[in-house]
Amino acid sequence: MAALSNFQLFILTIFLVSLAGGLTCMMKRLGIIDRPNHRSSHVRPVPRSGGVAIVITTYAGVLILFWFQGSLPAATFQLAGIGIGGFMLAFAGLLDDLGRLGSFKSKLLLQALGCGVLFPFGVVVETLPVPVLGELSLGWLGYPVTVLWVLGLTNIFNFMDGLDGLAAGTAMVVAGMMVMLTAGGPPGSSGLIYLVLFASILGFLIFNFPRAQIFLGDVGSQFLGFVFAALAVVLGAHYDPASVPMLIVPLLFFHFIFDTVFTFCRRLLAHEDVTQAHRSHLYQLLNQAGQSHVRVSILHFAIALAQGGGAYVMLRLPAIHQWGVFLPFLALETVYAVLVMKTAGRRGLLD
Repeated sequence: MAALSNFQLFILTIFLVSLAGGLTCMMKRLGIIDRPNHRSSHVRPVPRSGGVAIVITTYAGVLILFWFQGSLPAATFQLAGIGIGGFMLAFAGLLDDLGRLGSFKSKLLLQALGCGVLFPFGVVVETLPVPVLGELSLGWLGYPVTVLWVLGLTNIFNFMDGLDGLAAGTAMVVAGMMVMLTAGGPPGSSGLIYLVLFASILGFLIFNFPRAQIFLGDVGSQFLGFVFAALAVVLGAHYDPASVPMLIVPLLFFHFIFDTVFTFCRRLLAHEDVTQAHRSHLYQLLNQAGQSHVRVSILHFAIALAQGGGAYVMLRLPAIHQWGVFLPFLALETVYAVLVMKTAGRRGLLD
C-alpha cells in the first residue's frame, strides 16, 4: 500500500487529537474521582483515569497506520508484543485507579507479567554502548536489563505524575522530539507511532494543563512509561529501519530518572519506607516551596526540549562517546537538586 503523504498525516493527527479530546470528555463524566488526601497536590476532587483516552486513541491510530500503509518492514512482530503488554499495563493501571488492585506488590507483579510478554516477541536489549569499550553484547543479561529498564520507566512515569500536566506534557514533548529524530526513516517505520502518541497525548493534555480537569491516572502513566520504554528497545535493536541509539529515550527522560533515583536514595538513607507513597520528589518540593503547578511543569517541558537537543547531538556521535552527552544534564540536575533541597530545608518541608 502507498505511504501516507504529509497532508494525510496532518489530517490523521487532527483526527486523533479530536478523538482523544472526545474520549477525555467522556472519562470526565464517568465519575472515577481522585479525592485529595495528605499526599495529594490538589485540593479538590478531580476525575481520574483520563489516560484511557490516550490508550484507546493510540491503538486506533496505529490500526489506521497499518490499514493505509501495510505492515512495517521488520518491526511488526515486536510492536505486536508492545501492544499486548501495553494493554496489560493499562488494564492493571485501571484496576489500581478503581481501588481493586491492592498492594504495591500486586501492581509490580502485573507490571512484571506485562514486561514478560515482550520476550517471546523479541523485545530485548541486545547491546549497550559502554565507555571505552564501545558496543557491548549483553547476551542473556539482556533479559534482566530489559526488565529493569521497562519496569523502571513505567514506575518513574507513575511517580512523576503528580502535578497538572507534568507527566503528560513531558511525554508529548518527548514524542514530538522522537518524531523529528526518526524522520529519516522510511514512511512505514515505527517512528510514526510517536506521531500517534503525540496526537493522543495532546488531545488529553488540553484538559490536563494548565489546570487539570482530569488526571492521567495509573492507566495513563503506566501505559505511557511502558510504551516509551519498550519502543526504545525496538528502535535501538535495529529491528526497524528508523533505528536510533537505545540511549536516546533515557536521555530525553533523564530529568524524570534523576528525580526518581535521587529521591529513592535520599529516602533510603533517611531510613524511610520507600514503598510508601510520599510527597518528597524534587518537583513536589519545588511546588510546596511556592512554585505553581504551571511553572514547575513548564520547567520540566523546557528541560525535555534541552535534552532533545542533546539527543540530536548523540545521533551524530559514535557509540563510545554517547554517554558523554548525559554529563551536562547530570550537572544541571545536580544543581537543581541542591537548590530545591536547600529551599525545602529552609521552609521545613523535609521534617
